[in-house]
Amino acid sequence: MELGQVLGALPPIVDPNVLQGAGTARDDAAVYRIAPDRALVATVDFFTPIVDDPFEFGAIAAANSLSDVYAVGARPLFALGITAFPRGKLGSGLLEKIVSGGATKLGEAGVPVVGGHSVDDPEPKFGYTVIGEVHPDRMVGHEGARAGDGLYLTKPLGTGLVTTAIKRGLCPPDLERAAVAFMTTLNRLASEAMVAAGATAATDVTGYGLIGHLANLKGGADVELGAVPFMPGVRDLAERDVFPDGSRRNYAAYRDQVDWDGLADLDQMMLCDAQTSGGLLVAIPEENAGRFEGAVKSAVRIGVMRDDGKIRVRR
Repeated sequence: MELGQVLGALPPIVDPNVLQGAGTARDDAAVYRIAPDRALVATVDFFTPIVDDPFEFGAIAAANSLSDVYAVGARPLFALGITAFPRGKLGSGLLEKIVSGGATKLGEAGVPVVGGHSVDDPEPKFGYTVIGEVHPDRMVGHEGARAGDGLYLTKPLGTGLVTTAIKRGLCPPDLERAAVAFMTTLNRLASEAMVAAGATAATDVTGYGLIGHLANLKGGADVELGAVPFMPGVRDLAERDVFPDGSRRNYAAYRDQVDWDGLADLDQMMLCDAQTSGGLLVAIPEENAGRFEGAVKSAVRIGVMRDDGKIRVRR
């Protein structure tokens, strides 16, 4: 069953103060206006371990949970922890390391953990609900991009391939270290910079891959494959077919919606690779492109926005 079908079971939203919510299947966060100049932002995210080190797993989960708040140009205020953990292993110290890793990363963002909830579960899961704040007039959504706006990506792709390779014992140590560094990097700087540069649309690249999240930005885009950044070494994993199931589902869902310009199936799959704690995908007006690039050294221009709803990938 598709997520949109599940959300379709919810009653229609009629409250005018809901600025963003379950009306679409892949909104980055819920946004609720509480005053003319204030809106609360709320998001929740958690997942099973994707790396072996428990401290790093906690830090990745925290960075990933914060990302949806940053994607709408908001400032995170506080977090609530969500934990599922096998009670029989509570004495092992693993959960303490996971919680510590998450709290340390949230501390870097200036976000306190004020509570949470835990359940006994044979399969560990960890993440956070994060509450933030944004001015309603400065919220960055999915629908404001204009044709000709520059399209930027602030982190390289490939974490789906890497985390799957880690689980299978196939990931080179240097690539694992690089991926962990990217996944634990906060999107705070990129968020602040995109707001300052007048971003017209934005989202963060996570489970639906670059193509899936790009499809969420209204208007479509021209993407240059050669400009899209990938972590060094992930193509080797792709050639060994170390894709997670999520990447395969993304490819099946989006491959017929994209003009691939004869692109090889492997490259198409890599652009659909399901990410964890990925970068921001941002549309910036051409006149402010230099400002954004100067503020976010990791930002790579991968194409331009269109106004006909089509996504084209060029070799």
